Amino acid sequence: MTTKTHVLALDQGTSSSRSIVFDGQGRIVAMAQREFRQIYPQPGWVEHDPEEIWQSQLDTAREALAKAGLTAADIAAIGITNQRETTVVWNRRTGQAIHNAIVWQDRRGEPLCAQLREHGHAEAIRASTGLVVDAYFSASKIRWILDHVPTAHIDAAHGDLAFGTIDSWLLWKLTGGHVHATDVSNAARTMLFDVRHNTWDHELLKLLHVPDSLLPQVHPSSHVFGESLPGLLGAAIPIAGMAGDQQSALFGQACFSAGLAKNTYGTGCFMLMHTGPKFQLSANGLITTSAAQPNTTAQYALEGSVFIGGAVVQWLRDGLKAIQGSGEVQALAESVPDAGGVMFVPAFTGLGAPYWDANCRGAIVGLTRGSTVAHIARAALESIAFQSAALLQAMSKDAVAAGGAAVSELRVDGGACVNDLLMQFQADLLGIPVVRPQVIETTALGAAYLAGLATGVWRNTDELAALWQAERRFHPTLSRERAAERMAQWEQAVRQTTAA
Repeated sequence: MTTKTHVLALDQGTSSSRSIVFDGQGRIVAMAQREFRQIYPQPGWVEHDPEEIWQSQLDTAREALAKAGLTAADIAAIGITNQRETTVVWNRRTGQAIHNAIVWQDRRGEPLCAQLREHGHAEAIRASTGLVVDAYFSASKIRWILDHVPTAHIDAAHGDLAFGTIDSWLLWKLTGGHVHATDVSNAARTMLFDVRHNTWDHELLKLLHVPDSLLPQVHPSSHVFGESLPGLLGAAIPIAGMAGDQQSALFGQACFSAGLAKNTYGTGCFMLMHTGPKFQLSANGLITTSAAQPNTTAQYALEGSVFIGGAVVQWLRDGLKAIQGSGEVQALAESVPDAGGVMFVPAFTGLGAPYWDANCRGAIVGLTRGSTVAHIARAALESIAFQSAALLQAMSKDAVAAGGAAVSELRVDGGACVNDLLMQFQADLLGIPVVRPQVIETTALGAAYLAGLATGVWRNTDELAALWQAERRFHPTLSRERAAERMAQWEQAVRQTTAA
């Protein structure tokens, strides 16, 4: 289908926009990044300027192409990956957003969600969407904009408004307003999408008073959505891949079949396990979501989130003043042979999956006169692995209950995965290999793979799986009995924080 072998990935994140050019071997050729403003109108509210997001993304795309020494004519396709759930509503005629984007972290939709839970809608919503009722997802954000922007309800009823997550907004801008669409993995994060049938849930739309004229068309993640306007990058380029950031990372890690799992170690941690074409609700505190789809066959994943992952290292730096820079934490932690019985539960904002306790707070337990800041640093690093191990145990229980096998290796990415001490301890707790790939920019790589599949750069997922290469495998060295004892210590420490 194409003789071109380079793909441009647009990676639109919560704090910055990045663009990366990949070659036909999935290697990074050039990268550009721009940060943009975070807007906090009041406590618990977080917004972005949609035009600023668009401009920063366009600027980095142009810069990455220039750094690569390539023109738009050399690019086979564009892939888009994005911060999920963040909500934009714009006017179809003017192309202007009617309000700032409401970011996934924003909590203003909680009163509506509380109302839905109180009126007994939570189970029906979970059965259709796979999600818990929460302001995290897009539905309550859409309703807030419609309720609070003058004439928005009337304009929406007349079909004059469009809603989209950030992928849809970028696609609209790139195509000059010709295409209003999204992919299944982003639609699945709206709390309005029936993931069992890959269609908008009209009962939910009625319940939430969201007109269906507002909604984008939904396609597989690997699909030629449209073409960029020639004037933007120098030539028209097919936009042929779209996926939410965590599903894109799962795809970039070549986790294409049931039982394969990845963990992204960032500010928080996001773990996803592919569950294949079967919709499965978790019995262990996880959510069900659509995985990136290379074709029209539905694909699913179980997902769990750790709220405080790498952020615990930032707290050691900024709160405790134990280190000057985040890079120092490994050396400090390695200056002691173990944590000396210290356990650190970093529940600064409550605990996420599989505990779901918003009220517990952080605690450091097991302190003695012999405890030092090095022991606390080691316990802080270990807390990231303990929380992730609890997630993987929950996933494996769900997998086995559904007749599958427990996870046999964990693929890792994100900034903190470069910490060897953390990765080794993660393998020790899990009792399975932890595998760090050569390309840890897996979010952008997944978008590139999806776009390249749709345009013939790569033939199929088998070819992509062959491109994936490990940089290092961390094999467990701890006995399973000792690992079980350590996890029991962790669970005891968690109980102490929840009891408090």
